[in-house]
Amino acid sequence: MPSWIELTADDGHRFSAWVAEPLGKARGAVVVAQEIFGVNAHIRAVTESYAADGYLAVAPALFDRAQRGFETGYTPEDIATARKVMQGLTIDDAMKDLAATLSWAARAGRVGVTGFCWGGTVAWVAAARLDGLACAVPYYGGGMPGYIGEAPRCPVMMHFGEHDTMPSAEQARLIAAAHPSAIAHFYDAGHGFNCDQRASFDAAASALARSRTLEFFAKHLG
Repeated sequence: MPSWIELTADDGHRFSAWVAEPLGKARGAVVVAQEIFGVNAHIRAVTESYAADGYLAVAPALFDRAQRGFETGYTPEDIATARKVMQGLTIDDAMKDLAATLSWAARAGRVGVTGFCWGGTVAWVAAARLDGLACAVPYYGGGMPGYIGEAPRCPVMMHFGEHDTMPSAEQARLIAAAHPSAIAHFYDAGHGFNCDQRASFDAAASALARSRTLEFFAKHLG
């Protein structure tokens, strides 16, 4: 059964992580970087879905440094609250916690990271800064344009919405052009198209992106 565990970063910070294990021997591990809404029901479900596909899957509570146990929905009020919590964190904070999560997950073999929205930016930066990553799959990272100069050190597949504004399709194409070794896919959808709890959910885009992601993980993780 999926459950919460506690991990410790190198600076001593302790944080929670939602873990889902596969039924048999793990094919590798997938770290899921959250949206700004915390490790909520959607992120837990995504994590469990990767376990169902044979991976040890773990979603670290990256907001624990600012507000332990933070979790919310998707109303305009929720978004405003989540953004305030996010402002209490730095990308370096996220990298410390992600590094600890990667180290823990490596027991299952090769480790990949995926992330959505804010977590997509985290996954993109992790691909450039963290050791031990076999691949990264950021989804519509709104902050990615601010890190266009980061150079990935592992294979990367990116998913973007043509109708997104964070990042816009134009910004996303600039990122893709700056990093031709990274795979970039564009969908006839908006921001958050993978989340079935948001009005912007697009079932076709979500399914296609997931199939491509699983193929990418199969190649680089096992």
